[in-house]
Amino acid sequence: MLKEYKTIKEIVGPLMLVEGVESVKYDELVEIEQANGEIRRGKVLEANGDKALVQLFEGSAGLQISTSKARFLGKSIELSVSEDMLGRVFDGMGNPIDDGAPIIPEKKININGQPINPTARDYPNEFIQTGISAIDGLNTLVRGQKLPVFSASGLPHAELAAQIARQAKVLGTDSKFAVVFAAVGITFEEADYFISDFRATGAIDRAVLFMNLANDPAIERIATPRMALTAAEYLAFDKDMHVLVIITDITNYAEALREVSAARKEVPGRRGYPGYLYTDLATIYERAGRIRGKKGSITQIPILTMPEDDKTHPIPDLTGYITEGQIILSRELYKKGVTPPIDVLPSLSRLKDKGIGEGKTRKDHADTMNQLFSAYARGKEAKELSAILGEAALTEVDLKYARFAEEFENQYVSQGFTANRSIEETLELGWELLRILPRAELKRIRDEYIEEFFDKK
Repeated sequence: MLKEYKTIKEIVGPLMLVEGVESVKYDELVEIEQANGEIRRGKVLEANGDKALVQLFEGSAGLQISTSKARFLGKSIELSVSEDMLGRVFDGMGNPIDDGAPIIPEKKININGQPINPTARDYPNEFIQTGISAIDGLNTLVRGQKLPVFSASGLPHAELAAQIARQAKVLGTDSKFAVVFAAVGITFEEADYFISDFRATGAIDRAVLFMNLANDPAIERIATPRMALTAAEYLAFDKDMHVLVIITDITNYAEALREVSAARKEVPGRRGYPGYLYTDLATIYERAGRIRGKKGSITQIPILTMPEDDKTHPIPDLTGYITEGQIILSRELYKKGVTPPIDVLPSLSRLKDKGIGEGKTRKDHADTMNQLFSAYARGKEAKELSAILGEAALTEVDLKYARFAEEFENQYVSQGFTANRSIEETLELGWELLRILPRAELKRIRDEYIEEFFDKK
C-alpha cells in the first residue's frame, strides 16, 4: 500500500516541496492527486531527511496545495519495451500517440540505464553507409560511434536527419538495422515533417519515433533522449540489432536543463547553464557503443543548433569533448545552394580510419580521402586569392585547384536530400574530380592506386 502525504508545503514554478516523508529516493516517481480526482505526475529531484523536492511533469498551474495529496511510487520512470515498438510513434514520455494499440511490454526498463563497463566495450570499426558522400567519403561514420551534427538556426538539419534515418545501413551483414529517432522540443510542423517523411518512404517500418513538442513540459524534454536510448539499448543488446539513434535538438534539451536548474536556484555556470552540463550530456552520449560478445550496437548522431553560430558556446563545446568528432553545417554553403551544406574541412570523424579500407569500403579510400581534403583546402585558398588579386595572378595549376574546389562543392558535397549514393559511387566521383588536377599533383595517393583508378579513363 502506497503512503499518501497531505503535507505539500510550497510550490515554485514546476517545483513542489513535500514534508514529513519517509524512505523517499532520488528520481522516484510521484503522483499528485487533486480533490477533483485529477492526477499529475512528477519525480523527486532531491530528498533531504523528511523533505522531498518534487519536479512536476505537467507544471503547477491550477494546483491546490491545501486539498492535494502526494503518493510516492517507489520506482523511477520506466519505459515499456517490446519489438512491437518498431514502426510506432510515442510522445516524450513513451506513450503511443499514433492511434495504435498500446504496447504489450516484454519488460519495463528504468530510462536512466546502466553505464557500460569500459572493459566490456568493443572498439568501433565497421563502416555505416549513410548514402551521403561528404560523410561516407570524408568523415566516415563507424558502427558504435557518436558523431554529432553541429548546425545553426535556419539550416536544413531536419532534412539531413531524415535523410540519414532513411538511408543508413551496415554493409556486408545480415543483421537487422533499426533507427530510434528522438525529437526534443521541436515545433508541430517539424514533428509532422518527420512522421510524414518516415511514413512516405517506408523508413518507419524499422524506426521508433519519440516526439517531444516545444509546448510540452521542460521535464519531459529531459526524459525524451533517455526514453529513446532505453529503447535503443533493448533493441541492440536484447534483440541483436544495429541501432542508429538520432536526437534533435540537443540545444533544446540543454535549455530545459537550464530552466530546471534555475528553478532549483542552483549556482549557474557558463552562460547560465548548470555546472554539471558536461556530466549530464555525457550520461546521454556515453550510452552509444558496442559490447563484447553481443551482436548489436548503438551508433549515435545527436544534432544541435549552435546559438549565434558559435562553435565555442558551451553546448557544442562540451559535446565536442565527449563525442568522436563533428559534422558541421555551413551557412555560406547553404547560401550557395549546396545541399546538404556540410563544411568538410572543419568537420571531423575521429574513428574514420577504423571503418575504411579493404574489406570495409575499398582499398583506395584512405588515400583518396586525404587527397580530396588537401585539394579542396588548396582550391579554397586559390579562390580567395583570385577574389583579392584577380584570376591573372593565379598560376595554371592554381586555376585548376580553384576549379576543383568549385566542382567539389557542386558535385561531391551537393547531392540533394534524396540521392542515396553507394560508397563505390562516392569513391568513383572522388576520382572523377581528381582528374581535374594534373597527375603529378596527386602526392597523397600511392602509385599503384593512381595506375588502377586514375589512369583507367
